[in-house]
Amino acid sequence: MKVAVIGAGAWGTALAKLLVEAEHEVVLWSHRAEGLKKIESSRRFESGLPGVELPIALRFESDLLRAIGGRDFVVVSVPSKVFRSVCLQMAGFGGIVVSTSKGIEMETGFTMCDIIRETVPGAAPAALSGPSLALEVARRIPTACVAAAADQATAQAVQALFHCPAFRIYTNTDLQGVELGGALKNIFAIAAGVGDGLGFGDNAKASLITRALAEMRRLGVACGARSDTFSGLSGLGDLTVTCFSKLSRNRTFGERLGRGGKVDEVLAEAKAVVEGYPTAKSARQLALRLGVDAPIIDEVHAMLYEAKPAKVAVRDLTARESKAED
Repeated sequence: MKVAVIGAGAWGTALAKLLVEAEHEVVLWSHRAEGLKKIESSRRFESGLPGVELPIALRFESDLLRAIGGRDFVVVSVPSKVFRSVCLQMAGFGGIVVSTSKGIEMETGFTMCDIIRETVPGAAPAALSGPSLALEVARRIPTACVAAAADQATAQAVQALFHCPAFRIYTNTDLQGVELGGALKNIFAIAAGVGDGLGFGDNAKASLITRALAEMRRLGVACGARSDTFSGLSGLGDLTVTCFSKLSRNRTFGERLGRGGKVDEVLAEAKAVVEGYPTAKSARQLALRLGVDAPIIDEVHAMLYEAKPAKVAVRDLTARESKAED
C-alpha cells in the first residue's frame, strides 16, 4: 500500500518505520523541512527515538499535498491542537484517514475522527489506539492496539495495514469509545504522575487507575460509546501503560508537578507535547455539559488551570463523601 504519515514526532516516525518494515511504500511529512533533512541524512531521530535506525526506504516530504498525493492511506500523527488545520489542507483526499492523535477539541467537543469527517468529507475516518509507547514500537517490542472505524470493512483495512508479528491489531466499530479512551487516559496519567511526585505507592496508583476507568466509562457512555470498549486496549490497556511507564510524557509531566514544579515551567521544559494538558480542559467542559460526575478530571483541571496545590487536590479527591462502587 501507499501510505503518507503526517507528523514526524516520535509516534509518527515510529509508525512510519513499522509500515516500511511491513513492506508498504511510505512517505513521512513534517512542516519542519530542516528537521526532516537532518533525519533523512542521518536516518536517526535521537531526541524522539534514541538508538533507533530508520529504514533507507522511508521517504520524507515537507509539502503536504505532495505527501498525500496518490496515497491509499493517510496516517495523521500531529498534536490535537493543530489537527483541524492539518486536515483542512487534505480536504480533497478520498482514501482512508487514520488518526493516531489523542485529544478532544475544545471548541466543539469533537474527537479527531469527528474532525476528519467534517474537514475531509470524501475520506473514511479511522483511529488507531492502545498501549503503544513509540520507542517500544520502534524497537519491535511486542505491542497490541485496536483499529476502530464506524464500519467493519474500514477497521479491517487498517488492521491489515498495520498488523505484523510485533504489532498485533484488533478491530472495533465503537469509534467514539476508542477515541475517548485514548484521549481521557492522558488526564489520568497526569494524576498518576502527581502521585509519584508526592511519593505515593502502588496502592494509590492502582486505586487511581480503577476509579479513573469508572470515570472514563461514565463520560464515554454519556457521549454514546459502548461501556465494554473501556475494558479493552484503548481503555484499560492504554490507561495502565500511560499511568505506570517512565516513558509516558503525561505521567512524567504530572510527576514534576507533584514535586512542586510550576505548570508553565514544566510545559516549557517538556521535550514533547503533553496532550493531557489541553484535554483536561476540553474533557471537563464536556463532562459539565453532559452532567457527568468526573472528580479526577475536575481535580487535574484545578491543578493545571486554577493553580490548586497538588496536596490539596489529593485531599479534596479522597475526602469526598463515601459511596457504593460503580
